[in-house]
Amino acid sequence: MDHIVVEIFTDGACSGNPGPGGWAAIIRKNGTEEELTGGEPATTNQRMELMPAIVALSSLNSPSKVRLYSDSQYLIKGMNEWIEGWKSRGWRKSNNKPVENPDLWKRLDAIAARHQVEWIKVKGHDNHPENERVDRLAVQAIERFRN
Repeated sequence: MDHIVVEIFTDGACSGNPGPGGWAAIIRKNGTEEELTGGEPATTNQRMELMPAIVALSSLNSPSKVRLYSDSQYLIKGMNEWIEGWKSRGWRKSNNKPVENPDLWKRLDAIAARHQVEWIKVKGHDNHPENERVDRLAVQAIERFRN
C-alpha cells in the first residue's frame, strides 16, 4: 500500500429517476488533481452515485490508501455497513429481497478490495467545496445524455 493518501470526492445526479444521469469524481494524489465525469441516457440516482466511486478507484494504478468522500448515504452505508451482509446472503437484503444494482456493487466491492478505503459521508449542499464541485460536474454531465 502506498503511504500517500489519495482523496476522492464523488457525486451522482439524475434528471428524473429513472432518466438521464451524470456522475463526477475529483481525485487528489501526489499534489495533483484530476476530474472524471460520465453518465448514461437512462439510469437511476443510485447507479450514478456508485459509478464515480467505481471509475475513480479503477483509475488508481497501484493499491492505495484512499479517503473517499460522498454525500450518498446509499454508497457510504452500503460499503461501511451493508455489503458484508449482502454478500453472505447471496446479494440479498435482510428482508430477503434482492439487492438493487448488484452488478455495480460487485464491481465496486472487487475494485475497493485492491485498496485500503475509508468511506466518509459528507453533508450534501452544505458548502463543502469539493462536494459542491462534483455536484456541479455531475449535473453538467447529464446534458450530454439528454435527447
